[in-house]
Amino acid sequence: MEQLKNEIKEVIISSLQLEDIKPENIVDSEPLFGEGLGLDSIDALELGVALKKKFGVKFSAESGENKKHFASVNALADYITAQKA
Repeated sequence: MEQLKNEIKEVIISSLQLEDIKPENIVDSEPLFGEGLGLDSIDALELGVALKKKFGVKFSAESGENKKHFASVNALADYITAQKA
């Protein structure tokens, strides 16, 4: 699970071009949107596409669950793990 979380952090950094942030600077339980990393809805779209390419998981545009899945690195790791099972 730790390797998956690091891969997610690398995808966040590369897909959103956050050059001044390193994977170890992202706290697994910290919110990705708002007060955490401060990402916005455009970032969510870009990140969703990058995660789909990297891990083969899909996010539904109509799903109210997306907010929960994108809450933190931990939440994304749980979602990706569940989708792969």
